[in-house]
Amino acid sequence: MKNYLQKLERKIQERHPQLKLSAAWDGRSVILTGDAPTVEERYAAGVFFVKKCKRLPGYKGLVNDITVAGKQESPMRMPEVRDTLLEGKTFDVLIIGAGVVGCAIARELSRYDLTIAVLEKECDCAMQASSRNDGMIHPGFADSPSKIKGRLNTRGNRLYRKLDKELGFQTEWPGSFMLFNSPLLKPLVPFMHRRAAKNGVDGRVGYRNKKTIQNMEPNLSTEYYGGFWMPYSGIASPFKVTIAFAENAAANGVSFFFETAVTGFDKTNELISAVHTNRGTLNARLIINAAGVWSDKIAEFAGDRFFSIHPRKGMDIILDKKKKGMQHTIIGKPNLFNSSKQHSKGGGIIPCIEGNVLVGPTAHEVYDREDYGTDSEDEHALLEQMSMNKTLSRGDIIAYYSGIRAATWEEDFIVEASEKVPNLIHAAGIQSPGFASAPAIAEDIAALALRRFPADLKEKPDFISRRAAPRETASMHDAERHTLIKQDPLYGKIVCRCEQISEGEIRDAVRSCRALGMQNISLDAVKRRCRAGMGRCHGGFCTPRVMEIISREAGIPLERITKKGGSSYILNSPLPAGEGKAAL
Repeated sequence: MKNYLQKLERKIQERHPQLKLSAAWDGRSVILTGDAPTVEERYAAGVFFVKKCKRLPGYKGLVNDITVAGKQESPMRMPEVRDTLLEGKTFDVLIIGAGVVGCAIARELSRYDLTIAVLEKECDCAMQASSRNDGMIHPGFADSPSKIKGRLNTRGNRLYRKLDKELGFQTEWPGSFMLFNSPLLKPLVPFMHRRAAKNGVDGRVGYRNKKTIQNMEPNLSTEYYGGFWMPYSGIASPFKVTIAFAENAAANGVSFFFETAVTGFDKTNELISAVHTNRGTLNARLIINAAGVWSDKIAEFAGDRFFSIHPRKGMDIILDKKKKGMQHTIIGKPNLFNSSKQHSKGGGIIPCIEGNVLVGPTAHEVYDREDYGTDSEDEHALLEQMSMNKTLSRGDIIAYYSGIRAATWEEDFIVEASEKVPNLIHAAGIQSPGFASAPAIAEDIAALALRRFPADLKEKPDFISRRAAPRETASMHDAERHTLIKQDPLYGKIVCRCEQISEGEIRDAVRSCRALGMQNISLDAVKRRCRAGMGRCHGGFCTPRVMEIISREAGIPLERITKKGGSSYILNSPLPAGEGKAAL
């Protein structure tokens, strides 16, 4: 093995003379160390070794610890809170991460008579990848059926069609077209049919000619030669879905602890015996690693780092709601050959559940796992994507945002019990189609978790399977809205004019935060729940009123309210006594 790895070292260095690296084998993982002049060359080394080593006997993953230009990775941003809230507490199950996967797992396990806690380093759920994606419920076509992704995507897609009714979030199924930008792609249709059949993709998928597509999407301006149609491509709000899972889990007894980061483990006889956090040391019979881009670091704390995450950034554009109805289906020109450079499904145009139109995402490798900046290169690529629809223009853009995909070097999910630590389970490497697959991932993780507990563990007879949908006055019929306002006049007081959000909805959003045990409620936490401040003005007019409602409902002084948690305070100094409302 040593000689083989040395041979590979020489080959990759011939291609990249400035790349300095060494490769080692620990019995299940190839471990790369050294330094690369650029992120791209670091990535090239990782891809090369995976390609050459993934079929080796006993191979389980690649750990790429190559630095870039002599610099170490930026450390995880830590919460500012330091206290002993969790000191000495004990739980049956501890879930690390309150993204869509962690919250879906919490909800699934809350069916059983277990004490469950979810730890999240941010001040709310869905603050990283789970709110920074396009909200597409992929149909299950893109990934090989040999991959975990390929097996879970389709099942997750189906589960959404019942979960939306159970948990009170909205889904729509506009379908998607994979447009052919060359007539030479049409011979691939039989292959695409076979792939769809192997993955169990639902609906009457298949080739549609240009005339059929034009009838469905009359605003397309791009040159294309037909396309492949998948009717069960859906959309949902990723942060509202995550919150729905979390709220239902909390209603069934799950405890959420925000601004809480895991900093290490103690082990006794191969088991994790203590979990260290910035809020004290606690114990759990079972730990589930759903920590997103930091999942490999959590595995490393436990002595089970057989994989590593390489962050891949994607940027999206959000267009004004005035473009509602200009895009009916999801369209894109993805790379059918799955480029080894980016492993992206490609970008496109997506009609959003809220009425906006979204363009993206892009995909490129980065070194910083929490770098959410946007750049002009990505903007250029997105504008090119946007040009596929002749009714869309740069003047329609109201926001840019980016997210980080938690990709493994094998480009697949890790959904398995640890081989080295009996009370640890990994739900890691969850990138696209992670949002679509989340309900299925949760089912599989829950099944693994239950093996750690007595076989006679039963579901709770009083399990609450349903969650009432939040009231959204803008989508109500007039009679329904008038009845609601008569019952509670606060639903008739519009605070956010762009999104037509009432004071009653903002109050409900604050109460939703409190129901999850949040101590510090930010403007963005309210925004994720009811969209106050998500319109074209980005809260320019409604922010003072939203702050006032947060302060009133949560008992938080105005000067302690933040934009997004931490020290992102809106006010620079305390208000003079008696000047709260007037000063705003």
